[in-house]
Amino acid sequence: MKFELEESLRGAPDEKLLEDMRRSAKAIGRVTITMAEYERSGKAHPSTIQRRFGSWPKALKLAGLQPSRSKIWITDEELFENIKSLWMSLGRQPRYTEVRAPNSRFSAGTYENRFGSWAKALREFVAWVNSDASDQPQQDAEQALDAADATIQICSTTRRTRREISDRQRFRILVRDGFRCKACGASPLKEPGIELHVDHVLPWSKGGETTDDNLETKCKQCNLGKGNAFHV
Repeated sequence: MKFELEESLRGAPDEKLLEDMRRSAKAIGRVTITMAEYERSGKAHPSTIQRRFGSWPKALKLAGLQPSRSKIWITDEELFENIKSLWMSLGRQPRYTEVRAPNSRFSAGTYENRFGSWAKALREFVAWVNSDASDQPQQDAEQALDAADATIQICSTTRRTRREISDRQRFRILVRDGFRCKACGASPLKEPGIELHVDHVLPWSKGGETTDDNLETKCKQCNLGKGNAFHV
């Protein structure tokens, strides 16, 4: 391999800088690029581009790239959903150095700017996951009945949780069970293509509640074979 200096774009023509922005965005498989992402892969410093074109958004527009999303426009829920997806793909808690493209939609710096540090972002994420209210009994009867029937309806439903398992609750169970089928031990972390389900231990049709202690992880094959059977 021939020894040579890294190319510098300081003083390069405008089009050369814009072309490098397009190249860097393509390298990470996106139609836009943030300043933090470009700093890792670009040949110029982001501040050079900002000074040349007036701002990063203006440079993106001139390069024919989509606007990068400012942290001001990103909701906490979007940031938490991204952590959830990253956690599931890794099968464990993401580390600071792993919060980057292409596996993460947002950089670790985005979380630092929003929450003060990556550790604080993780604590907020855990609180968000655990704030899911699907474990709580459903309080409304949901049907318009006369006074006598309504009393019966409320008595029979307020102690029941919803049948549907929310995304946050599903995530909690997958983490708790180590992303492995509780019946056969299959895991997509070891065998790509394995599909995991989260389902009731005591089926809903037999009075089972949608609470964490009545949910478990099963692979698709084990779950479909279970049907309405359960152990007592």
